[in-house]
Amino acid sequence: MLRKFSFIKIFLFTFLFTSNGFAQEVQLDKLKLPEGFSIEVYANVNNPRQMTLGDDGTVYVGSMNKAGGRIYAVLNPNNAPKASEVVVITGGLKTPSGVTYKDGDLYVAAISRIYRYNDIANNIKSGNKPDIITSKLPTRTHHGWKFIEFGADGLLYIPIGAPCNICEPKEIFASIHRMDVNNPDKPFELYASGIRNTVGFDWDPVLGDLWFTDNGRDAMGDEMPADELNRITKKGMHFGYPYIHQGDTPDPKFGIGKSPDDYAPPAQNLAPHAGAIGMTFYKGDMFPDTFKNNIIIAEHGSWNRSDEAGHTGHMLTLVTVENGEAVKYEPFITGWLQNNEAWGRPADVLELKDGSLLIADDEANVIYRVSYKNQ
Repeated sequence: MLRKFSFIKIFLFTFLFTSNGFAQEVQLDKLKLPEGFSIEVYANVNNPRQMTLGDDGTVYVGSMNKAGGRIYAVLNPNNAPKASEVVVITGGLKTPSGVTYKDGDLYVAAISRIYRYNDIANNIKSGNKPDIITSKLPTRTHHGWKFIEFGADGLLYIPIGAPCNICEPKEIFASIHRMDVNNPDKPFELYASGIRNTVGFDWDPVLGDLWFTDNGRDAMGDEMPADELNRITKKGMHFGYPYIHQGDTPDPKFGIGKSPDDYAPPAQNLAPHAGAIGMTFYKGDMFPDTFKNNIIIAEHGSWNRSDEAGHTGHMLTLVTVENGEAVKYEPFITGWLQNNEAWGRPADVLELKDGSLLIADDEANVIYRVSYKNQ
C-alpha cells in the first residue's frame, strides 16, 4: 500500500562532487518510500534530465546548459546495483535535455536541432561527429528544451513549448509534432496542440494512447492553475492553452469568450505548479501489481509559489489508470523537500530491464535506483 511509508536509511548522507567541484549532500535518509522499496545512488551525473536505455543496458542522459551542454553514457556492463562509469559523450550543445535510443543510434534534442549519434554503443568514447537530422525547430529558448521519444509508428515525437508564460503563439509552438527521421526534409506533422510545455510523455501499453504531462501557466496565484496529465486518443486534439487552463478555467486575457467544452480536458489534474515533467508507464514485474501499467511521474517542483503557500511537487507520484481513465493520483516517493527547502528535484524516470526504476535528480546531480523486495 502506498500510504504506509518506511524511512530508507541506507546512508545518513552522501557527499558527491560534481563536475564543477562542489560537494552536494544527498540525503537518502530523508526520502520516504512505500514498505518494501529501497533507494540508492546509481550514478553521479551533473544536471541529469531525460534518460534513455540502450540495448546493452547503457543509460544515456541529457542535460541543461548549466551542465555544459553535455550528454552522458552511464555504463553498467555487469548489471550491478550501481553503475561502473559515467562517460561524457560530448559537450557544448545547446540545452541537450532530450535523448532517445532507437536501432543502435542515440538521438539528442538541443533546442532547434535533432542530432543522431550512429552506432553509439561502439562509439561512446570515440568523439564521433553526429548527423544533424534537422535544424528547423524554433530557436526560441523559453520552453525550448525538449523531451523526445519514438512511437510505435516509428516516428519521432517532438514537443515544442510555448515561447512565453502566456501568449497566443504561432501554430508551431505549444504543440507536439512528429517527424520521420529517415525523411528529414519532409515537413513536421502537427500531432496535438494547446499544450503549454510538455517535457514528459509515454504510451499506454494496453490501449496505445499517448499520455503527457503539461505545466500550467504562472501568475494566476499559488493554487491556479493545476499542472495536467493529458491523454491523446486521436491526432489533432487541442488541450486548451492559452485559452483554458486545467480543463475548466478561462485565461483572464486569452480566455474571454472561450468555452472549456471546445477543448480536451485533462485526464488528471495534478498539483498546481508542481513541475510535472518526466513520466513513464511502469511495465515491469519487480514492483507490486498496483504499479503495473500505471503512470509514475517526476514532479520537479514549484519555483515561485509564495512562502505562505509553500512548495508543491519535489516528489514522485503514481497515477492509476483503468480502461484508459485516470482513477487515482497519489504520492509515491517524497522527501526531497524539507521545511519548504528542496535538496533534490526529480526530473525524469526510466525503467530498467530488471523492473527497477531510475530517477534523474538535476538538483542533487545524481541518478537514483529504486528497487522492490517483498517483505
